[in-house]
Amino acid sequence: MTPLSSARLVGESLSECAIMSESRAQSCARTAASLSAEDIALGYKQLLEVERGWRDMKHVLDLRPVHHRKEERIRAHVLLCWLALLLIRIAETTCSDTWPNLRRELGRLHLGTFQGAAGTFRQRTEVTAKQRAILGTLELREPPRIQELTPSAEAS
Repeated sequence: MTPLSSARLVGESLSECAIMSESRAQSCARTAASLSAEDIALGYKQLLEVERGWRDMKHVLDLRPVHHRKEERIRAHVLLCWLALLLIRIAETTCSDTWPNLRRELGRLHLGTFQGAAGTFRQRTEVTAKQRAILGTLELREPPRIQELTPSAEAS
């Protein structure tokens, strides 16, 4: 097949696609004419949410680069990122706040390790009223104040 004949084939198939696209566009225009302004606005809002989801998967969740060789590991990585995005969206919707704000506030909770003559223990910081409200809205319990308590060998 010469480059010219392949160009004709491509040109013909592009014309066919253009015709199909035009008929689809007319069909969409008829459908859009029957939709209310509220339905159209909702459609655009949903489109923006989908685009935001993909953008967040790429940037917030660092979906790329994937350093896996096996297909099942790549699929597992993408699935975990998708689940993380789903959890983020549920938290945002439930709390009526953005993820950066929720993350910043909950990120102020810390766990300190303290060591003394009696042993070692791990204790979290106090939960603020705002953190308590977020956890309550998400129906999550506060983390325990003392996480781990290990007496020293001398104290036993």
